[in-house]
Amino acid sequence: MLPLRDWLLFALAALGMVLTPGPNMVDLLSRAICQGRRAGFISLLGVVTAFLFHIVCAAAGLTAIFLTVPLAYTVLKYAGAVYLLWLAWQAVRPEGASPFAPRALPPDSPAKLFRMGFLTNALNPKMAVFYLSIFPQFLHPENGHLFAQSLLLGATQMMISFAVNFIIVLTAATIAAFFSTRPLWLRTQRWVMGGVLGALAVRLALAERK
Repeated sequence: MLPLRDWLLFALAALGMVLTPGPNMVDLLSRAICQGRRAGFISLLGVVTAFLFHIVCAAAGLTAIFLTVPLAYTVLKYAGAVYLLWLAWQAVRPEGASPFAPRALPPDSPAKLFRMGFLTNALNPKMAVFYLSIFPQFLHPENGHLFAQSLLLGATQMMISFAVNFIIVLTAATIAAFFSTRPLWLRTQRWVMGGVLGALAVRLALAERK
């Protein structure tokens, strides 16, 4: 199976991704603040269910691609590095909007909350590109079956994302109030995340396949 070092590095990449503002974070924050924690948790269940969709598609697709087109690894490696650099820029760009300024949303039924959470994540280009470009950097035939490795990475990413988003929903109002009165902390968070993602991009671009 995966070496511990590779697994920890992937976990760091997954953590950096979930802490970088995107559709999932904005939607969960907005739901929790506008409609309460219960609405936020129902939306989160939809988001987590969509992760299963991404994981199965990525695991099956990447396994088939790697076995038939070896050049795909190199292409996806550089695509992944570029994507991480783009995420880093989104985190630090001066005109970037804060996810802690949530949108005003009308009340919705539990079914619609779950459905919107699922669709927000299932159609999230950030997640699709992550699974198709970051996963390949950590898949190596000598470490075992590629499909099993993909499922392990997917489960790791899903658990990290769930834990972070659960905390976000639980403390949404407190987080929003904290950052709204402390712009220096918000800028620091953005630069730290941008630095981590930028460093990972360089590492992935320079990595040789084992």
